[in-house]
Amino acid sequence: MTGADLLQAADEMTRVLHPHHERDWSVPAGTLTWSCWTTAAHVAHDLLAYAGQVTASPKDSYLPYDLRVSPDASPAQTLTVVRACAGLLATAVDAAPAGARAWHFGPCDPAGFAAMGVAETLLHTHDITLGLGVPWRPQRRLSELVLRRLFPDAPDGDAPDVLLWMTGRGDLPGRARRDSWIWRAALD
Repeated sequence: MTGADLLQAADEMTRVLHPHHERDWSVPAGTLTWSCWTTAAHVAHDLLAYAGQVTASPKDSYLPYDLRVSPDASPAQTLTVVRACAGLLATAVDAAPAGARAWHFGPCDPAGFAAMGVAETLLHTHDITLGLGVPWRPQRRLSELVLRRLFPDAPDGDAPDVLLWMTGRGDLPGRARRDSWIWRAALD
C-alpha cells in the first residue's frame, strides 16, 4: 500500500462525513463507546503516530508523543486534521527508503503502516456513519488491500463485508460474529 491509498481513504472519509458536519457528533460512533467526534480525532491520532513511527524508525516501541485535537474543534475542523495527518503519513510512507522498518509489535514496513492507516480510516468512517445514520460501505479496492496485508487469514467474500466481519463490525453468512480480533502488521 502507498501514500495514494491513504489519501484516497482520507478523501473518502471527508467526502462522506463533511456533508454531515453540522449534526450532533457527540452521539456514539456505531457500537463504539466513543462519540463520532472522538472517533474522528482518534483516526487523526493514529495516522500521526504511524507517520512518526515510519519517519523515526524506532525498533522496540512507539514514540512517546500524542496528538491532541482541540476539544473546541468542530467536526469539519477535525476532518481537516484527519486529512492533514493522512497527508503526513502518506508522505512518510512514500519517502521511506527500501527495506525501512519501524516498530508495531514487531518490525513493520511502511506499507504495513499505510495499511493500518487505511484500515483505521475505513473502519472508523464506518463507525461514524453508523452513529450519524448515514448509509455507507468501505470502498472495495481499499478493503481488498487491507485484507491482503493485515488479515492474511481472511475468508473469501465481498471485501467490504469481510473487512467489517474481521473487525467485529459485521456478519458473514455461516460464521459467528467476532468479538475480538487483531491485525497482523509486523513482518516475520
